[in-house]
Formats: sequence, C-alpha cells, structure tokens
Amino acid sequence: MTQPNPAAAPSAAAAGSLSIGTDLKVHRLGFGAMRLTGPGVWGAPADRPAAIRILQRALELGVNFIDTADSYGPGTSEEIIAEALYPYPPGLVIATKGGLTRAGPGNWGRDAHPAHLRAACEGSLKRLRLARIDLYQLHALDPRVPLEDSLGELARLRAQGKIRHIGVSNVSARELAQAQRIVTVVSVQNRYNLADRDSEEVLKNCERAGIAFIPWFPLGAGRDAANAQRAIAWLLARSPVMLPIPGTSSVAHLEENVAAASLRLSAREMQAMT
Repeated sequence: MTQPNPAAAPSAAAAGSLSIGTDLKVHRLGFGAMRLTGPGVWGAPADRPAAIRILQRALELGVNFIDTADSYGPGTSEEIIAEALYPYPPGLVIATKGGLTRAGPGNWGRDAHPAHLRAACEGSLKRLRLARIDLYQLHALDPRVPLEDSLGELARLRAQGKIRHIGVSNVSARELAQAQRIVTVVSVQNRYNLADRDSEEVLKNCERAGIAFIPWFPLGAGRDAANAQRAIAWLLARSPVMLPIPGTSSVAHLEENVAAASLRLSAREMQAMT
C-alpha cells in the first residue's frame, strides 16, 4: 500500500478526474453535504460557522464536486453551501436532488410528481443562487408516478435551461435501463461500499455507458477492518467511473478523507478487500 505523503497537503486532484456528461470534468473525490444539518438531517447544524468552514476547506483541498439535496434540512444544506461559497469559483459543480419529502427528523417520504419536482428544482435554484443546476438528480423513484412523467418533467426543466444534466438515484439495473430510454442519464447515485455491493450490476452498466457512479454511504465497511481512508481508496480503485462523496461535520475528518485520494492499495490488498 502506498501511503499519502504526510508532508504534502492532501488534494482531491490526486484521485484523478472523470467526466459528467461531455462537458463537466471533476476530481474523482467529492463532498457530500448531507451532514451539514442538524440531527436526523433536520434543521440547522449546531455550529453553522463550522459547517461553512468545512465547505470552504473542501475547495481549498481541491474538491470541485459537491452533492446535496433539497430534502437535507430541508433546504438547510443548500442554503449553507451558497452562504459559504457564493460567488462560486469556476469549475465547481454543485449537484442536487429532488423527489423526497420531509415531515420531521429522520422521516423521509417520496414525491416524484412533475409539479413537486418543478417546485423542488425552483427552490433549489433560489437557495443555491444559481440560474442553472449542473446536475439535477431524481432522488428516488415514486411507485405512484410513472417514471416517464418524473423524468419527462426534468427533461422539460433542462430544455428551459434550469438543469444542465440529469441523474438518477436509488435505482436497480432495470430501472436505470428504463430511465436511459427516456432521457440521457449522466450519473447514478446508489448506496455502495465495502459492505454493501447490491448495486454491482448497476455499477457495471454505468461503466459500459460511461455514466458517473456516485456511491452514497461510501464509508460503510461492515466487518472489514478498513478505516475510512482505505474504504475510500478501495472505491476509487474499484472503478474509473466511481465518484465517492464522503461527508463529514469535521474539518479534521475532511482532511483525512481527502488524503485518501493519494492512497494506493496493492493488488493483494484489493483482492483481500474484495
């Protein structure tokens, strides 16, 4: 295993880059902003200045992809991102999601009706202070709504210039294939980590199609003894389309996570972890 150089400042650039669509290039280690909220992903964080500093430090460390959602707070995560980083530097990609509803801490519902998605997107644009969202993801499929209706509305928002690219989240391989018949899908965000590889088939399909795969809960290691850095390094080595987005509410942990971009696992280590 090649360890990061402790004398060198960690940089997300060490993870290499990937393309989202044909026109967005980002470093392959991003930041997930869900934890910049209160307990249960509800309300404001206990220390808002600390949350702002984490985002600012992420950019200093070369992170140029930040993932959030309107349901984180709800709205709080997006508001903090704008407060911390606006006006945004060139090359920063902010991805957000719509399609979930919140009734309280730890409570999550689904609503992918076209009217809800349009209102969610409009709210995200306002909170993020953007004229167009680079990557807008359907947070989850709604069994009450045909996928054609949900993604059709996102396609209309894209045609109106409010969305640049469309992604999907929490989908099966069959659902991804269905989505691809409706719109151009540039990213998939599914749960995937050392301990949970249920989305292996989805990942393989993303590799074949050149679709970015954004694993949520990337630090899950189950019974594996891997620490956070090794878990991130494993994901980065697992696939060239992998874009981990580890989140944290600590600057120290952020720096440790970004340092994993320089960590190289040996073939033997990869085999043992696989």
